[in-house]
Amino acid sequence: MRNKWLALAALCFAELLVMVDNTIVNVALPTISRELDAGISGLQWVVDAYTLVFAGLLLTGGYLGDRFGHRRMLLGGIVGFVVVSVGAALAGSLGELIAARAGLGAFAAVVFPATLALIVGIFTDPKQRAAAVGVWAATSGVAIAIGPVLGGWLLEHFSWASVFWVNVPFGVVAFVAVLGVIGPRGLDEHALLPRFDAVGVVLSIAGLGLLTYSVIEGPAAGWASARTIVGLLVAAAILAVFVAHQRRVSDPIFDVMLFANRRFAAAAAMVAVAFFALFGFIFLITQYFQAVQGYSPLQAGVRTLPFALVVAALSPAAMAAAHRFGPRPVAVTGALLMASGFGLVQFVDQQSTYFGLIIWSMMLMAAGLAFISGPCTQVIMDALTPEQAGAGSAVNDTTREIGGTLGVAVLGSVLTSVYASDVADRLTALGVPAPAREIAEQSVMAGVEVSSRAPAGAGPAIHDVVSSAFIDGLAQATWVAVGVSLLSAAVGAWALREPSEDVVDQAVPTAVG
Repeated sequence: MRNKWLALAALCFAELLVMVDNTIVNVALPTISRELDAGISGLQWVVDAYTLVFAGLLLTGGYLGDRFGHRRMLLGGIVGFVVVSVGAALAGSLGELIAARAGLGAFAAVVFPATLALIVGIFTDPKQRAAAVGVWAATSGVAIAIGPVLGGWLLEHFSWASVFWVNVPFGVVAFVAVLGVIGPRGLDEHALLPRFDAVGVVLSIAGLGLLTYSVIEGPAAGWASARTIVGLLVAAAILAVFVAHQRRVSDPIFDVMLFANRRFAAAAAMVAVAFFALFGFIFLITQYFQAVQGYSPLQAGVRTLPFALVVAALSPAAMAAAHRFGPRPVAVTGALLMASGFGLVQFVDQQSTYFGLIIWSMMLMAAGLAFISGPCTQVIMDALTPEQAGAGSAVNDTTREIGGTLGVAVLGSVLTSVYASDVADRLTALGVPAPAREIAEQSVMAGVEVSSRAPAGAGPAIHDVVSSAFIDGLAQATWVAVGVSLLSAAVGAWALREPSEDVVDQAVPTAVG
């Protein structure tokens, strides 16, 4: 018993290692911009290169674990992640840093699905497995929230490279822990598949990669632009070919017919929506803290900590409730809590205090994430055979990454379009010169910089306009999040019914007749 829980701790630490990298680099972007002479587009790719490769390779990473052994792939992935982190820390140009971030995403795609697949293999008792999956799911949410805190603290004491150097000791600890507490025997008996599906691997990488790329570039290129529309259509076509191929081959990467299982499909969709909200919220609120409230990166990061604490505290309770009442009412409650949290953001203005309003909206969202993530992950994994554990967990992981990418892209796009239009009109009315106005339109942080460099009398007025325009955009973006969360609740209420409920529903008319 004790060794199982030690193994869970080691696997969650490995998961933490790769998930923190989703957000830890964000607070270092201003410094990277100065030292590597990076513009806005370059900085976006410092962030997005990781997400793009991570999401694009997750399905392949899970499949490789199914084929060659999850423990072996996990250890190799950790080693690769540490080595590439050193390269990122030593990068002397923007191109080198972006390439290193892509490399980190590739190794993260090997590590992440292996952690969940090993947990499912280790915990055979249903009740223990549910608890372990709940801890794993909580770790994923906590990691995203603590990234800005850790990054902010490192930047207060060290250079931007420290956000990559920190992966070295963490990676060594993760490697030693996995090596020490997870034995090589008894977990990988099903790992060697008779035939390698090279065509499936290429199609999954191309389809998921192009989908993620099109979503990332959507706000900049325009959602209605030919580039975005063609990219999304081609990605959909490639994924359709992938599905057709998977149905034909004898040893597919993933049994796509699992999506015909309404509970599996709904659970995956609800996880995607939860991380849509999480990534989008972190992206929006950290800008609010720094631009409107004037907090430093560390101060802004610390103020996201309640999110992580609530997720960690409520995830075990969510799994216990799902075990007692079933995942359906718990996940639906979670979606409604997330919608309520975003609804509270509608009341945020320049005078809103952290403890008076913002922390309560964050706690509602965090509670919602905890209620969705663990129970829905359990539904997904319960639908899989042992041979599908790696690829199946990769589907679960891919929904997280693509959902999160969509959250940043969609909510960020809504906020940016409202902000740019609003701030342009208001600054024009103030008589701000066109060059300064064009800079302020680029982002809220650029607007704050314009206000700080303006003549003493004009600075506060410009800052007030910039903050007000940002809050208008924040309100519109959070309405989108409210709508998506409510839709998720409705879908979950219908689709997460137990199979026994369908039997009862079908039997009633017969009995009456």
